[in-house]
Amino acid sequence: MSDMPPGDARRIAPAAARNRDPILAALRPLLPAAGLVLEVASGSGEHAAHFAAALPGLHFQPSDPDPANRASIDAWCAGAPNIRPALALDAMAPDWPLAAADAVLCINMIHIAPWAATPGLLRGAARILPPGGPLVLYGPYLRDGVATAPSNLDFDASLRARDPAWGLRRLEEVAAAAAAAGFGPPAVTEMPANNLLVAFRRG
Repeated sequence: MSDMPPGDARRIAPAAARNRDPILAALRPLLPAAGLVLEVASGSGEHAAHFAAALPGLHFQPSDPDPANRASIDAWCAGAPNIRPALALDAMAPDWPLAAADAVLCINMIHIAPWAATPGLLRGAARILPPGGPLVLYGPYLRDGVATAPSNLDFDASLRARDPAWGLRRLEEVAAAAAAAGFGPPAVTEMPANNLLVAFRRG
C-alpha cells in the first residue's frame, strides 16, 4: 500500500484496481438488493468506494483498526451518499461497534492477521447478521486435494517470513470454524489470480 502526496489522506492498494470489478461481479448475486453491508478491514477504502457507487441500493459501513486507513477510507468515500464514516473495528474484539448488518464483507484480511482473527471475524459476523445473511470472504486459500499455484506458495512463504502468525489459510479449516460459529457450508467462486470468493450464510 502506498500513500498519496502530503495533505491527501488517501492510500493506494494496487491490487484494489485489479480485483475490484471481478469481486463486484461475484458479489452482485450474493448481496441483498437493499440494506447495510459491513466491510471488515476496509484498508485503503477503494473497494468500499467502488462497490457503493455500483450498488446504490445498499449502504456501506467500512471499518478498519488502523487510524491512517480510516482516514484514507473517509477520504476516498467523501461525498458518497450511501457510505458511512469508517468505524474502528478489530475483528478479534468480543464486541463490535455495530449491532446489526444485512451482509458482512472481508477482503484480503485473514492471511495477513493471526489465525485468531478468523474465528473472531466469524463469531462477530454471526452476532450481527440475520438468519440467511451472507458473510463473504475474498483472498488466496489452500485447499485439500487441490494443487496450490506456485505464486500462492511463494506468497505464503513471504507472509510467514514477515510474521510467523500470518499465512494462507486452509479453506477446510475456515469452513470448520464457520460451522462452529453457526454458518452453513461455503459457496466458493474461483477468481482471477488464484483467489477465491467464499460465501457463508448464517444459519
